[in-house]
Amino acid sequence: MAIDFTLAPEHEEIRKRVRAFIQGTVIPAMEGVKEGDRDEYLRTIFRLRSQAKEEGLWLPHMPKEWGGMGLGHVELAMVQSEAAKTRIGPWVLNCMAPDEGNMHTLLHWATDEQKERYLRPLLEGRQMSCFAMTEPEVAGSDPTLIRTTAVRDGDEWIINGHKWFISNARRANFAILIARTEQDVPEGSRGANTAFLVDLPQEGWNDVREVETMHGSTGHSEIVITDLRLPDSQILGGRGNGHRLGQYRLGPARLAHCMRWISQAETALDMMVDRALNRFSHGSLLAEKQGVQWMIADSAMELYQCKLMVLHAASKIDKGEDFRTEVSMAKHFVANSLNRIVDRAIQVHGALGYSTDTPLAGMFQHARWARFADGADEIHQMRIAERTIAAYQATGSTSTATGNLPL
Repeated sequence: MAIDFTLAPEHEEIRKRVRAFIQGTVIPAMEGVKEGDRDEYLRTIFRLRSQAKEEGLWLPHMPKEWGGMGLGHVELAMVQSEAAKTRIGPWVLNCMAPDEGNMHTLLHWATDEQKERYLRPLLEGRQMSCFAMTEPEVAGSDPTLIRTTAVRDGDEWIINGHKWFISNARRANFAILIARTEQDVPEGSRGANTAFLVDLPQEGWNDVREVETMHGSTGHSEIVITDLRLPDSQILGGRGNGHRLGQYRLGPARLAHCMRWISQAETALDMMVDRALNRFSHGSLLAEKQGVQWMIADSAMELYQCKLMVLHAASKIDKGEDFRTEVSMAKHFVANSLNRIVDRAIQVHGALGYSTDTPLAGMFQHARWARFADGADEIHQMRIAERTIAAYQATGSTSTATGNLPL
């Protein structure tokens, strides 16, 4: 049998190095930062990034020829899950959203000149980026409905539109902007949009506000674009390829989110078990009570399923196989499992879990976002159902829609 759930020795060594760096260097360093001292916070992060480079833990998702570790998606899963034990871990290794997805996109779609101008500074940690697609007037889960327009004017494009929940926009040096360039095709056409590279700040790009969310103001901007002018050279990936480019970007990015969410779910389960082993109530420890045991068991089973789904989907990406259904399933299941596991951990902690004395309250606020980020639950369910039905119509079996596994 070719199925093997162990890592190659060299990859197991990388996992151990990442764990040691995150647990032994990053977490202690950030715990020493005084609350509210932004200057010290930034100095500490940049120092940690330099250390990550020195230890060879920089850009795990990028090819070696571009200064990365050259890991495939299966190996990346172990790095992301270790790094995400702390919120800034992926940022220290320079494999955080949205830059990670934008790096993949630029590597695949950009011209050589665009790679030098936009990709290389990202890889070196000198710049940051954002991906501007979502709009308030239309469903974010259907990018074919985008209303931001780019109209040709000689050798330039004039862009007007409205974007929001553009993560990282206020810190970004440039944006990948999706706009409708083909006005004569029917609404809903997948060939109507084009991606543009926008240097920031720039006249016509107006940052209206940072959208307040359940977990505060954390960099999700609302942008109004008014008569923004760009030359042809700023098109990324060719005219009319905006939808294809966006979907190319979102597939692996969804799985990278899942890798980080698994880490958060595992942290919540660890905290749940630790609390159960140390809290005495009504004659016994919580760990000895059946109701609590069920919460622990359900969480352990779900986390096991999450890990298997992510590893299998990652292996399909690495093999160059069609991974869309598996990534949709993983994204839906892991996001929902994260919410349930963190919720159970809060329940076992009682009032303490509801307070901000533990990280659980913040984790729960962030977890709720997971169920609509990069595609709402219901969109993924719709796509999974469509592909399952199509598989049966094509072959008389749903096997290919359930992982196409040898079972």
